[in-house]
Amino acid sequence: MTLFDDRENAFESKFAHDADMQFRAEARRNKLLGLWAAGLLGKSGEDAAAYAMEVVNSDFEEAGVEDVVRKVAGDLVGKASADVVRAKLGELLSVAKTQLMNEI
Repeated sequence: MTLFDDRENAFESKFAHDADMQFRAEARRNKLLGLWAAGLLGKSGEDAAAYAMEVVNSDFEEAGVEDVVRKVAGDLVGKASADVVRAKLGELLSVAKTQLMNEI
């Protein structure tokens, strides 16, 4: 292999790794959001974990976060607005990234 091929492979590997880490961070963020929302809904234990997985799965409906916001804000009517949910998503993304980095 040439130096160019080595560099190309390294960039491809880095891109794949970064994409995987971003996916994992977003999934973790959605789980943390689900656990936060479950607490507001009075759920705990297995019920909270099951609700958090519903939130994670809701992210596969469409691109972006609006599907997650719609689900959680819809479930939290009277407890948290869509804007509060969006703010919480932003806050929890950095928490999720930190958690993932500490697991490496």
